[in-house]
Amino acid sequence: MAVALPAVVEELLSEMATAVKESARIPDEHLLSLKFIFGSSAIQALDLVDRQSITLISSPSGRHVYQVLGSSGKTYTCLASCHYCSCPAFAFSVLRKGDSLLCKHLLAIYLSQIMRTCQQLSVSDKQLTDLLLIEKKQEA
Repeated sequence: MAVALPAVVEELLSEMATAVKESARIPDEHLLSLKFIFGSSAIQALDLVDRQSITLISSPSGRHVYQVLGSSGKTYTCLASCHYCSCPAFAFSVLRKGDSLLCKHLLAIYLSQIMRTCQQLSVSDKQLTDLLLIEKKQEA
């Protein structure tokens, strides 16, 4: 069952993206499915999207990271391409315990991509490197 769940999530996100393209809204049945799969994290992620807390930071070399302003006021750096977030919930619930697929920050990123509400910020390659190095120092 655990192997099939990511495929279910991918399918749900794909269906949500199609629905948004067609009607500019996410149908209630998709929201219910999201809540069923992710529990309270789904509502928290939707709240982050509503507050426009997600920023895509891109550099000229094509590298990009996301930053999510969490509900606590702390900013978390996320790499959507490898499903990573710097928040404690990701480290504990996703990596250590394995009882969650994603944290609310990663889910908010995927939802903001679907709903096209992600803010954009272009920085130099050095600025992006500095941002990642600062994040790494704060984690240590």
